[in-house]
Amino acid sequence: MAVTETTAPAPARTASARSGAGAAAAAGALVLVVAALAMVDITQGTAAVGAGEVWKALTGHADQADASVVIASRLPRMVAGILVGAALGSAGAALQAVSRNVLAAPDTLAVNAGSYLALGVLTVTGASLPLLASSGVAFAGGLAAAAVVLSLSGLGAGTVRLVLAGSALALGLGAITDALLLLFPERTNGLYQWSQGSISQNGFGGVDQMAPVVAVGLAGLLLVARRVDALALGDDAARGVGVPVRGTRVTVVVLAALLSAAAVTLAGPIGFVGLCAPALVRPLARRLRTLVRVRAAVPFAGLVGAALVLGSDVLLRALVSKQSAPAVPTGVITSVVGAAFLIAMAFRARDSAAAADTDRMRVPTRAGFAVCLVVLSAVLVAVVIAGVLLGDTKLLLGDVTNWALGRAGQGVTFVLDTRVPRVGAALLAGAALALSGTLVQAVTRNPLAEPGILGVSGGGGLGAVLLVTSVPAAGAWSIAGAAFAGSSAAALIVFGLAARGGFQQNRLVLVGVGVSAATTALISLVIVLTDPFDATKALTWLSGSTYGRTGPDLAPVAVVLLAGTGYAVVRRRELDLVSLDQDTPRLLGLRLAPTRFGFLAVAVLLSATATAAAGTIGFVGLVAPHAARALVGRRHVRVLPVAMMLGATLVCAADLLGRTVIAPAQLGAGLMTAVVGTPYFVRLLVRTRK
Repeated sequence: MAVTETTAPAPARTASARSGAGAAAAAGALVLVVAALAMVDITQGTAAVGAGEVWKALTGHADQADASVVIASRLPRMVAGILVGAALGSAGAALQAVSRNVLAAPDTLAVNAGSYLALGVLTVTGASLPLLASSGVAFAGGLAAAAVVLSLSGLGAGTVRLVLAGSALALGLGAITDALLLLFPERTNGLYQWSQGSISQNGFGGVDQMAPVVAVGLAGLLLVARRVDALALGDDAARGVGVPVRGTRVTVVVLAALLSAAAVTLAGPIGFVGLCAPALVRPLARRLRTLVRVRAAVPFAGLVGAALVLGSDVLLRALVSKQSAPAVPTGVITSVVGAAFLIAMAFRARDSAAAADTDRMRVPTRAGFAVCLVVLSAVLVAVVIAGVLLGDTKLLLGDVTNWALGRAGQGVTFVLDTRVPRVGAALLAGAALALSGTLVQAVTRNPLAEPGILGVSGGGGLGAVLLVTSVPAAGAWSIAGAAFAGSSAAALIVFGLAARGGFQQNRLVLVGVGVSAATTALISLVIVLTDPFDATKALTWLSGSTYGRTGPDLAPVAVVLLAGTGYAVVRRRELDLVSLDQDTPRLLGLRLAPTRFGFLAVAVLLSATATAAAGTIGFVGLVAPHAARALVGRRHVRVLPVAMMLGATLVCAADLLGRTVIAPAQLGAGLMTAVVGTPYFVRLLVRTRK
């Protein structure tokens, strides 16, 4: 029986040919853009070597000094930018294709954070490895982080779950890395600046070693491209045509992690290129169907990534003075641009069902509620006493009594004069953050909302760091005011944009994560541009440290906490109604918009003053309200005091552990709460997985 060969109809072949020609033309234009940016990039720098000198150096007619600048610094920087951008852009396109999730990227999968931690640990150990071996360490760390995130969210899962899992893990891994920076400042000198992503190079050594790694990763992605295309039809259809679904996904994730590790090893974690590059390709793919195929989309996204990195470097050096430009990481610009992309994409993401609060909600009797308060009060008192007595110098209760009566010796007086305000700052900040988180979760009806994740704490941190680095002698009220201004600006963006869609789950979280990323990048920019002494002070403060706090520093957060508690208690019934749904408050005559605004304003004020008093402390606003609802039910007349006591206990205990476990060295309470809060957040994601 003869087999007849079928051919596509002429119009289809013509459309395909047109699409292929259009894609080739677009690729050619993009290559020209990358080339133009590359030429501009190598003319920028601190040395007075312009375009003419660069051309002479490339043709071998420049003097030795100019040729040395071009060959040893500028050309390697330009090539590194292309290599890093191509690696991250291609990795992002492959991850999005294999997961069918437009927000999958090395950043959202915590690959960069895992690689950064692995290299930080390597640096601290003092091991001296070749660059290629260091890339292997980064690859292992990034792959492990991606595996954890994917196991929590699942390939093909909703956008919010992926972003939340990646953001939570990145925060936890970042906290551990920050702890290494503070504990080993001599060994990790320069690691913070590198961690923001800088393509500056000292010769071609790094580029020569990483280029083959990137080539292998790209070649591997192209080899499995047809299988990834088949996955777009669905898992069952792909299996029907003989595609090993699980094996293909694992292969793509491994290759993407390899590309990301190479980029991190060469230039540090440059943020959001893997998210932005495929996002820029998608609109073009609607016109040029050839770019829908992975074999074309991956290299095209690589070209876009190269253009993004080089464009960011060119923009950075055009905006910043020649003297300051080398200190400013390129990744700061890409992170800000990526944050804007994430916020824009939030308006296109479909909303998902509300994440269920699956903790067992017991509603105890009044006696049970009273017992709960008594137990928590006893635990809180015990933690406070331990915080006052323990530290690098251990004291007795009698010493505290003598100090309170003014009869203590000079040594005891000095210790308690510095230690008691620290304990007070931890207590007040913990209670304020817990109350803030309770209000935010009630108003947004999102059990995963938290001031830190939503960018409110980051805005406060940015405002406070700007003041701390520019006016080192600023007082407590001034820092609190600056933090409130930053938190208010962040809250206006997050809650203002989210309110347009009725506080949809996806929109709120994605906008919040985007704003948080932008504030983190801007804080990094301020820190690397400031005086080294002020930078260390800012880093310590950002870790959530209560070090150096005095009585006057506690006044703003104490006043705001007292007023905020009174406001929440008086309006507790309205808080119960707002947390139910959209319709019930209106049916009962409650003006929803003004009520929401009032609660959110109080939450922002609480978060800002807590940040000013104790630095950036994450996850308290998430953990405390959840635990409180699990203990006493959903009525806020009971949730409010329990959540505040839990928050105060958590931060006070974290501060105590941070300054006693590794004494005389210290870790900020924020780092300790991140280490505790990340597993708790992971547990919530697992329990709400469907």
